[in-house]
Amino acid sequence: MYRPHLRLFLLLFLSAATFPLSGCLFRTRTVVRQVSDRPLKTATQQELIEYVNTQAAKIQSMQATVDIDSSAGNPKNGRITDYKEIRGYVLARKPAMLRMKGLLPVVRNTAFDMVSDGQEFKLWIPPKNKFVVGLNSADNYQPDKRLENMRPQYFYDALLLPEIGRDEIAVVEPGYEIVLDSKKRQVEQPNYKLLVIRKDNKGSHLSRKIEFSRTDLLPYRQTIYDQQNNVATDAHYQDYKDYAGTTFPSTIKIERPRENYDITLNMVKLEVNKTLTDDQFVLEQPSGADVVHLDQPNSSPAKTADGQSK
Repeated sequence: MYRPHLRLFLLLFLSAATFPLSGCLFRTRTVVRQVSDRPLKTATQQELIEYVNTQAAKIQSMQATVDIDSSAGNPKNGRITDYKEIRGYVLARKPAMLRMKGLLPVVRNTAFDMVSDGQEFKLWIPPKNKFVVGLNSADNYQPDKRLENMRPQYFYDALLLPEIGRDEIAVVEPGYEIVLDSKKRQVEQPNYKLLVIRKDNKGSHLSRKIEFSRTDLLPYRQTIYDQQNNVATDAHYQDYKDYAGTTFPSTIKIERPRENYDITLNMVKLEVNKTLTDDQFVLEQPSGADVVHLDQPNSSPAKTADGQSK
């Protein structure tokens, strides 16, 4: 299986804060689960749809302490770099609020802090003295850039499984997942694939594919597509645990194939439906920071917080 792991926005601050382990660019990182030793469970199309919508309605907010794993590489020399996990904090509140903060190892100073309201996002990187502002909706992919391709909305969409909306229809397709048998051999095990099709002013297109394990009927993968039917986000969910009556994955891996990065969030502590206030999603521009305005290639030079041109 070919798995490139290339530039990730975390490289900008993790490279100054962690100890890398370099290796070959081509490798497999996917965790393969064990084959079920019990009869597989069954569900109807409507039951799978109801599960998605019930979970979406049940979880309105989350506050988590996480360990963040990441990898980044250089396509020119075919090398990747693994970064040791850093401690992070995630806040998410529906309909579209997200905040994620990471701390430098040992010293525990802020490595990065980013906020999104679903429309605009802000990212503060103290080790680089950079304050980045951009729009979530802008699609100005630049393969030779790093920060310009990052959007916090990608993380939000993977963390909180959206309901199947009124402008969507869902159908079930029988499929298979690769699991390990008792002799550690890879074998196929039946699963369910819930295909979510969205209708908009451009017609109908595949919006998401949610894959359910028939061992426990829980989603273990969500693939999100763009309007050109390309994979935009590939999210993997592992090790479901009970958090005060809510079942939630304790490990979430988020892959972005076009930008060629992945990031894994390992839950250390999770609180669901805790009240989160608006001021917890406010990120002010620090005085003296170098400001980067994305999505404005023809704009005037960015200014720092004290009004000086850069």
